[in-house]
Amino acid sequence: MALPAILEGRLRLPAIAAPMFLTSGPDLVVEACRSGIVGTFPALNQRTSDGFVDWLRTIEQRLTAYRLAAPYGVNLIVHKSNARMTADLDIIAKHKVPLVITSLGVVQDVVDTVHSYGGVIFHDVVNRRHAEKAAEAGVDGIVAVCAGAGGHAGALSPFALIEEIRSFYSGTIILSGAMSTGRHVATARMMGADLAYLGSRFLATRESLADPDCKRMVVESRSADVIYTPNISGVPASFMRPSLVAAGLDPENLPSHRELATKTEKKAFKSIWSAGQGIGAIRDIPGTAELCERMIAEYRTAIGEAMQDPFIAGKS
Repeated sequence: MALPAILEGRLRLPAIAAPMFLTSGPDLVVEACRSGIVGTFPALNQRTSDGFVDWLRTIEQRLTAYRLAAPYGVNLIVHKSNARMTADLDIIAKHKVPLVITSLGVVQDVVDTVHSYGGVIFHDVVNRRHAEKAAEAGVDGIVAVCAGAGGHAGALSPFALIEEIRSFYSGTIILSGAMSTGRHVATARMMGADLAYLGSRFLATRESLADPDCKRMVVESRSADVIYTPNISGVPASFMRPSLVAAGLDPENLPSHRELATKTEKKAFKSIWSAGQGIGAIRDIPGTAELCERMIAEYRTAIGEAMQDPFIAGKS
């Protein structure tokens, strides 16, 4: 298991509660971390850099009460379209955020800045070429965003992408895509990933900042209700069919992204909600701590069952 030193001995489950836009906040992060799972949030979930600082202070202060809590992390969009990138990176360095997860490009200065204060940096990828660039930049971990993931998902099978990344990369590999249970986390480990990356499952928790109607939609929907399309955001991403219908769109005949941007009222986009194919396994809206304990138990059961497999025990 290839884990950075800051994670060794501090996790009860090899998993990260993935940073979800407009959904992950301090309550979800703290509850995940104190339960032994890495909690994360996007810097842009706070609309200003001052607000971002407030959230960091809140998380840090609350986690001091939990000596054995898992580290927390922040997602930083490094694309040139993020006007706050430099300011937020300075804040991250000042607060020495333990884990930084970058998206939409690899920037060497960002990697160097995080490493300068002893932080760890993971990077999102959807294919081998992006993974190779991340490895060349010296990131500590690569998040393989595979088919079935929520948000801006990839289209590759995890069996394909994990093997290709491991062929040239010895660092931490984190698997993202349609995972909702502790058994799924165990499967990710058996496939060769070091950590699992779960988003949609944490979307439907009491601490999530998601709209209550969105949480209910996650519980009521199944994998067939997830539409993978570039038409909404301009980049292939997963969205819940019922939310597209509620916004007045025909999921089977979506206008192009450009047409949507010019013809659809901005308020309509606020009710178009993303989720991954793993929502078919989500049937309730528990507290984050309760969910973490459940997944830890599921993980241990799954690993225990695997160890009793007759092919492992030599009884076949």
